[in-house]
Amino acid sequence: MALVKNLWRKLTHTKALDQSCGKFETVFFESVYRVAYLTGLSTSDHDVPYLLYSNAVKLSIVLLICGEVWFGFTETSSLDEVAASINATVIQFIAVYRYRNMMEHKAFYKEMATSMNSPYFDISTEKRRKLIDYWSQMNETYLKLLLGLGNCTLAAWFIFPLVDEVEYNLIVGIRLPFYYKTPELYPLAYIIVVIAFMYISHFVMVTDLIMQTHLMHLLCQFSVLSDCFENLVTDCRPGFEDVPQNNLVDDPKFAAVYLKRLGELVQQHKRILSYTMKMRSTLSGPMLGQLAASFTLICFVGYQATTTIAESIAKCLMSFLFLGYNVFELYIICRWCEEITNESQKVGEAIYCSGWECGLAKLPGVKSTIVYVMARANKPLYFTAGGMYNLTLTSYTTLVKTSYSALTVLLRFRHD
Repeated sequence: MALVKNLWRKLTHTKALDQSCGKFETVFFESVYRVAYLTGLSTSDHDVPYLLYSNAVKLSIVLLICGEVWFGFTETSSLDEVAASINATVIQFIAVYRYRNMMEHKAFYKEMATSMNSPYFDISTEKRRKLIDYWSQMNETYLKLLLGLGNCTLAAWFIFPLVDEVEYNLIVGIRLPFYYKTPELYPLAYIIVVIAFMYISHFVMVTDLIMQTHLMHLLCQFSVLSDCFENLVTDCRPGFEDVPQNNLVDDPKFAAVYLKRLGELVQQHKRILSYTMKMRSTLSGPMLGQLAASFTLICFVGYQATTTIAESIAKCLMSFLFLGYNVFELYIICRWCEEITNESQKVGEAIYCSGWECGLAKLPGVKSTIVYVMARANKPLYFTAGGMYNLTLTSYTTLVKTSYSALTVLLRFRHD
């Protein structure tokens, strides 16, 4: 395992890690940077060999999508073929749209990745350091789950054409600029399509991983801020341990320390809210497309899985794995968006439990500041899809149920 790990690190040494602003960015984004580098999608590496490799990858992605669309418009005749064509292209189109959106806001996403370097981000206690470890490990766990499920789906996708009964079948419906259905050209065509499809599949996975990592990065900051507000008085007590808590308000030095600390936490709260609102704005359009794509994929992949179960176990397994990836990917996005909503509201609860009742509310500006933070925190901070649908687990279950209803209509239509 050590040899494999060292080889992985050597093959994926990207300048994004060299340009990292510190350990917090590295601990959350290292795996994403490495995977993006290996798949030719790194935006930090500009040396000539890597640019040639990256452009070749992007060209293969564009050509594959064009070939799939060409096939879909010219060679599909049945509902089964249309469903297969839609399954292969919809997720790719929405991934391209999301990636383009990320590139348009590249500077903002880089700034957000460095946001834990704020002078007001306090991890001076063991509990807060454990919170960072918890969320970074959670991010790594879900990253591996997403990659694992995606690559298992790819493996089934690659094997299926080799075990089905069609003599010259490719892994996806695609129209190539040459006739490949000969013993000499079929292996070449199969290898070319496999390589291109592997890259476009990891392109989809990388866009999902980047979004998840940024969401969990924000989630961790809200969690740490809540702990800071809750322990506001405790963090200001060093040096004033001999002063009774109810008399702290009468100590001018403690009052100065307390007001300074409160002001810093309020600034950190405003900073996190600013990043969250901007990210919500940038994700609104892509997430509306993601919901539409997920609805379409659940319908048509589910249709393909249920209609092929009696014909081909391999194809059915491939369809179920692909369906599982799409359902899981939408689940983690909705889950982390809802967690951010919950954690942002916990900030209000935390400052209410910060110990102000011992007389500290009498200090100038403290009462109004606490009320302001509580009022802002009590206003739900929802990520939305196009400003129409809140990204929550409730919305997720509603979408799955609606997709299932549409799937039953498709199956009935096929039966009729």
